[in-house]
Amino acid sequence: MMVLSTVARGQDVPYLSGRVNDYAGMLSSGVARDLEERLRAHEEQTSNQVVVLTVATLEGNVIEDFSIRVAEAWKLGQREKDNGVLFLIVRDDRKLRIEVGDGLEGVLTDARCSQIIRHEVVPRFKNGDFDGGINAGVNAILGTIEGTYIADEVEETPESGFESFPEKFMALGIFGFVVGTFTLIALVQPKGVGWFLYVFLIPFWFTFPWAILGTLIPGIVYLIGFPILKVLLGSNPAVKRWAATMATSRRGGGWTSGGGWSSGGFSGGGGFSGGGGSFSGGGSSGSW
Repeated sequence: MMVLSTVARGQDVPYLSGRVNDYAGMLSSGVARDLEERLRAHEEQTSNQVVVLTVATLEGNVIEDFSIRVAEAWKLGQREKDNGVLFLIVRDDRKLRIEVGDGLEGVLTDARCSQIIRHEVVPRFKNGDFDGGINAGVNAILGTIEGTYIADEVEETPESGFESFPEKFMALGIFGFVVGTFTLIALVQPKGVGWFLYVFLIPFWFTFPWAILGTLIPGIVYLIGFPILKVLLGSNPAVKRWAATMATSRRGGGWTSGGGWSSGGFSGGGGFSGGGGSFSGGGSSGSW
């Protein structure tokens, strides 16, 4: 009972009991059995491992952090294919996420995951139909992988994966420090290196602000403003020395990963376990 209580609070990576792990009690027994069988059949046919997990609450923690920890601990998908998917629902926090293994990101894209969440799952959850929402989400995930899911063609403005102000602020801070530092270095480097970095950084200036804030304005400003500043600054010695100092400081500081989530003594059970797949944070989150 103590183990189940801890899992229900979402404090640790839960025990992998099967393809459907309903620790929040959101599914009826019949639907849970049907989902388990459907996911088992899909894995036997394709080797893809799609797993459902429900927990009661994350106690204020970030769903993306917890989701990637679970996916990595469970090692969903095959080692050489990285074809695992975690469908996570947090009942009391009213949040959910589809975490996609590296090998399936080309098919189960972030945009498609967001669409599945918004069109298939959230409307049913808002009506209190958890069985229907989870079932529809699984159907859409499997259908997308198998090429049978026909998406709703309604055009909507994609939602940012960062919903709260603290999340957006932190993400913008990291983006500004890393990408901003390289941008400043590019501004003061000789023409060849500087312009190479300029082109290299264009996708970052468009992708990350769009993911965080849902806008392309920073990318457009960078695309137009960088060449102008490059010409104005030239190879100013003072600016070059400052950029070099910043680059050295960043390399010396390094990045470390930490956080409050632990594996909680995880081990697979029930004759089912992950196959060694890896994840890099692909997927999408939502709320209802």
